[in-house]
Amino acid sequence: MVEEKKTITIDDVEYTEDQLSDAAKVCINHIGSLDQKIASSQFNLTQLQVGREAFVARLKDELENGQEDSTVSASAN
Repeated sequence: MVEEKKTITIDDVEYTEDQLSDAAKVCINHIGSLDQKIASSQFNLTQLQVGREAFVARLKDELENGQEDSTVSASAN
């Protein structure tokens, strides 16, 4: 059974793991970690944006209904 070496492609050049220095491997690990954090942050940002939109819609609804309630109260007096 032949074991395949892990490769990474940077600027269209393939490198095997044994061709990389320890410093290069550390950089690759940091890049992977940062990619995960970026993806998580983008997911969180989407949640925050949707939540904000929901509260803006709720505020508009409250203002419309609040105006109607004030009008009804004023005309009842």
